[in-house]
Amino acid sequence: MDYIVARELNTLYIILDTAFLILIGYLLIRTKKWLAFFFGLAGALIYFLVDYGIFFLILGTREVVGANTFWFLLWLSTSYGFTNFLWIWLFLDKDKHIIEWSVLIVIGWFAIAMIAQNFGTSFSTIQISRGTGSYHGAMAIILLAGYIYIIIHNLTNENAENIPILKLLFIGIIVQFSWEAILLISGIRPQGYNPLIINSLLETNLGIPYLFFIHKFIKKFKSNDSLSQIDILELQKL
Repeated sequence: MDYIVARELNTLYIILDTAFLILIGYLLIRTKKWLAFFFGLAGALIYFLVDYGIFFLILGTREVVGANTFWFLLWLSTSYGFTNFLWIWLFLDKDKHIIEWSVLIVIGWFAIAMIAQNFGTSFSTIQISRGTGSYHGAMAIILLAGYIYIIIHNLTNENAENIPILKLLFIGIIVQFSWEAILLISGIRPQGYNPLIINSLLETNLGIPYLFFIHKFIKKFKSNDSLSQIDILELQKL
C-alpha cells in the first residue's frame, strides 16, 4: 500500500525548533546525560543517511519544495533523529526524570508547531513529501525479524531474564505517535490517518529491538570500564 507522507511548514518553525534542540542539548550536558546526548547525535546521523541518502538519492521518493534539499533534510533529520534517539535512550535507561524529559519533548513539539502556525504566516513556506510504497515492506521485515528474535528468546530461555516486549512496543509506538499526532492536529501534516497509524506502528518501532541490545551492550561496556577504573585505583593504594 502506497500513500504520500507530506508536511507544509514555515521557516519560523525551523528557527524555533533549532532553538529547542539547543535547549535540550544544553540540558543533557548540564545534567551530564552524555550517553543520551551522543546517542541522540547518532540518531540524527542515521536519520539523515536514511532520509537524504536512501529516500532522496537512491529511491527518489523524497521531495522538498522551497528550500535546499540537503540543508533542509539535515535540519529535519537532526530535529527528529536527535530527540527520538535520546528519548528512547532515557526510556531504556529507566531515567528517574523520564516524565520531565517526556513532557519537555512533547510540549516543546506541540508549542513550536502551534506558535509557528499562528505567527509564521509572513515567513516563507516549505513543502515536503515522500511516498512509502517502495520501502515500507522492507521496514516491515526488519520489524518482524527484531520482535520474532525477542519472542523466541523469551520462549526458549527459561533461565534468562525476559526481555520486556510490552515496554519496547510502548517506547517504539509512543515516540513516533507523539510527533505524528502533533503534526496532524497542528495542520502541518495534511488530514489523513494512514501516516499516524502506520508510521507509529512501523517506522520508529522497527528499530527498538535492535536499540535495546545496543543500549544493553553500551551499558555493560560502560559498567566494565568503570569496574576496571576501580580496580586500578585499588591497586594504586596497595
